[in-house]
Amino acid sequence: MSKILLSIIILVIFESCSDVDSQMQEGMETSDPIADRKISDAEYNLQRSAYFGDVHVHSMYSYDAFIFGGIASPDEAYEFAKGGSVRHPAGFDMQLDFPMDFYAVSDHAYYLGIIREMASGDSVLSQHPVAEGLDNLGEDVNFRRSVFRRFAEFASAGNGSEIMDNTVVKNAWDDIVDSANRHNDPGRFTAFIAYEYTGTGPEEEVLHRNVIFRDGVAPEFPFSRIDSDDPQDLWSWMDSNRANGIESLAIPHNSNVSDGLMFALTDYAGRPLDSAYASQRLRNEPLVEITQVKGTSETNPVLSPNDELAGFEILPFKIGGNIPIKAEGSYVRKALLDGITLEAEKGFNPFKFGVIGSSDNHNATAVGDEDDFYGVSGLLDSDGQKRGSLPLNSTENNSNVYFDRYARFGAAGLAGVWAEENTRESIYDAMRRKETFGTSGPRLKVRFFAGYDLPLVDDDEVIAKSYRNGVPMGGNLIAEDTQPFTFIAWAAKDPNSAPLQRLQIVKGWVDAGEAHERVYDVACADGLEVDSLTHRCPGNGANVDLTDCSVSSGVGAAELKTNWEDPEYDSTQHAFYYVRAIENPTCRWSTWDAVRAGISPREDIPATIQERGWSSPIWINPK
Repeated sequence: MSKILLSIIILVIFESCSDVDSQMQEGMETSDPIADRKISDAEYNLQRSAYFGDVHVHSMYSYDAFIFGGIASPDEAYEFAKGGSVRHPAGFDMQLDFPMDFYAVSDHAYYLGIIREMASGDSVLSQHPVAEGLDNLGEDVNFRRSVFRRFAEFASAGNGSEIMDNTVVKNAWDDIVDSANRHNDPGRFTAFIAYEYTGTGPEEEVLHRNVIFRDGVAPEFPFSRIDSDDPQDLWSWMDSNRANGIESLAIPHNSNVSDGLMFALTDYAGRPLDSAYASQRLRNEPLVEITQVKGTSETNPVLSPNDELAGFEILPFKIGGNIPIKAEGSYVRKALLDGITLEAEKGFNPFKFGVIGSSDNHNATAVGDEDDFYGVSGLLDSDGQKRGSLPLNSTENNSNVYFDRYARFGAAGLAGVWAEENTRESIYDAMRRKETFGTSGPRLKVRFFAGYDLPLVDDDEVIAKSYRNGVPMGGNLIAEDTQPFTFIAWAAKDPNSAPLQRLQIVKGWVDAGEAHERVYDVACADGLEVDSLTHRCPGNGANVDLTDCSVSSGVGAAELKTNWEDPEYDSTQHAFYYVRAIENPTCRWSTWDAVRAGISPREDIPATIQERGWSSPIWINPK
């Protein structure tokens, strides 16, 4: 029997049907006037199925995407997500091997549609001095960069409001909303209305959020950086919309380049965090984006020196330069630790986030797989030389000169949810309750439960009993006594990606006011056993041939699952746990570029990666 067929059989058993109480939360009761097709009982899974999508995609209405050649419309973006092709600005077709389950075009509200209008050549905006050259951008990437810099400097200097044309913004926003509603197909494909709030810090630090609307209705205009750079003003706007029946959530993204501000211990005005701040943030931001093209935001070797896998797809410098990024306050795991520390000391936790992945692609598409990488931003990184995987054309003496700005960008990421059906309501509700996971690109599935009376993982009713007797990822548990909780950790490989090598549980806890973290390997592939002292799996011998990117055969697992108890459990401590599933090594996209060009991969960039998935945490509070 093939591994793929065996994996499918296992998954069917693992997701067998039975009654499970739905976990509805405040703010999720609104109906969707667009979703008028009744979903049949056969399509509704009370035990929830895994759905994959991307909620961070830019089309022609984003100022940066358009300048660098991204002229695909929201309609084309949704057609791509459903399996169609989109033409890259460099002239090749982009197409998924398998359609997405859900998708959101999330264009920048900041100057939404303005640059495209300037480029038309026949509007009042096109006559503004900052519009010079936009009507004839051509193929010269350096010229496009100069146009972008001129616009960015103009806007950053505080002049931007003079080119804000509400009619243009409204037309673009209406098209985005209408497109999502046209393509939303309950039971088959979910299209969310969304946009990106492009907030920044005082030195242009990245404090962006993607705002996702639950239903087929949206406010008249999106709230943008032009309105306020303070995220609390965004949350107040969302609260106001919610009071009027428009439900949404915001997802902070790319925190790894926030230079310490995304998860700072003070608010935007520099005031210490308090319970009101925590309540408003969690009401509006239940999730964070743990990985995307501009790096992974789980953790950093500086913050997690004992985690040998902490250096995965790290972007060390600010975008467009060589200024190091401040790690403290920029990474999700440290924010989770700070959150439980605040909860232990002050009784509130502003950083109780679930996780997803998404791409931040500016071509109206995903970014492609490692072996079929589309690039991130139009003509800027459309081939190996432009994105730094291949040396620049140069003399023989300096043939190892690379353009380095995009070489450390990744072919990531993907959002996963456990939901009853493929509808706006069900997928959004999964995001709201944090029953979500993120991956670095593959469609590997991750699931996580905790409770006092969980079944064995081989139980035929493992999911039903786990929902009844415990909580899924994103949930909270109160430590009743000294008896440790049981955890169920499970992952299944993407049938079209590498096998799994190991399954890990990451723990964070507070002891006597000090925050700690530890990574436990809890399941090993190939019949290997976790070392009881090091809590690590031995190596399984998986390797990669860098001459052709072929990988080891016969090693790794289609599925890893286990029951686990924390050997150092203390019921008096605030703690969190989440799952990290690790694949066997494979070639990174930059290595694939080099192999196709017949040269050796760059020595200063990892030649291989281990793709992975992360579950949302489960939090444990002392009684």
